[in-house]
Amino acid sequence: MSKFFLYLRTSAFRKNLIAALIFIVVLFIVVYFGLKVYTKHGDSQEVPVLKGLHITEALKILDKAGLEYEIDSIYQMDAKPGLVIDQDPDPKSHVKGGRTIYLTIITQSAPEIAFPEIVDKTFIEASAILKNHSLKIADTTYINDIARDVILEVKFSGQTIQPGRMVPKGSRISLILGNGRGDSEVDIPNLAGQSVEEAKFALAGLGLTLGSISFSDNSRDTINARIVGQSPDTSAHVISIGSAVHVTLAMPKTTTPTPVNPTTPQN
Repeated sequence: MSKFFLYLRTSAFRKNLIAALIFIVVLFIVVYFGLKVYTKHGDSQEVPVLKGLHITEALKILDKAGLEYEIDSIYQMDAKPGLVIDQDPDPKSHVKGGRTIYLTIITQSAPEIAFPEIVDKTFIEASAILKNHSLKIADTTYINDIARDVILEVKFSGQTIQPGRMVPKGSRISLILGNGRGDSEVDIPNLAGQSVEEAKFALAGLGLTLGSISFSDNSRDTINARIVGQSPDTSAHVISIGSAVHVTLAMPKTTTPTPVNPTTPQN
């Protein structure tokens, strides 16, 4: 133990102690200033506002600011492709030079989804299903069928589409529905102004027959008279096939010719 204390009093110990202290101080200075350089302490800049810009314009701003970037994309219907909709870090925040800015943009190509089952659904049910799948209704066509407002067929790009087929999000779908009339009913034709023969021909083409004939005047001329009324009329809209349509006839009004003055010279 006495030798240890004697060593502490020697010049060799003092030199080693001073060297160790100098090494520690130099190491601290190197680490301190090295970390400042590595972390770019005091070197910060404001993140520019990129949200709402087109991606080409946003990248020009980032390149000019010396900032790195990474791009992710999502699809949104009715949104402008290439539009920046999100950024991280937020605008106006301060970051070191060379920091990576993460951008989210709208992609131009729509992802595909499996077409849902909507045949035999009501129009309201089908509309909700299509909306939930980000699909749109292009147009609706009604045909004679006893199922009223029920989807009978679905078309995409003019062709019948089956459930499970892959279609782009946002696609427009055409629907064919039943009108509730069935195949045993037809629209009531408007027979006004037709002759009896013309009316018979028109009714036969629809599967209807000519019923009773009455006159609104005393002509009783079924050849030259024209139809001025019918029962049922078009306000009833539809009639069962095989039904009779009753008509009322009248002679068409004729215009009395204007007499020519014999003293008036003729060309």
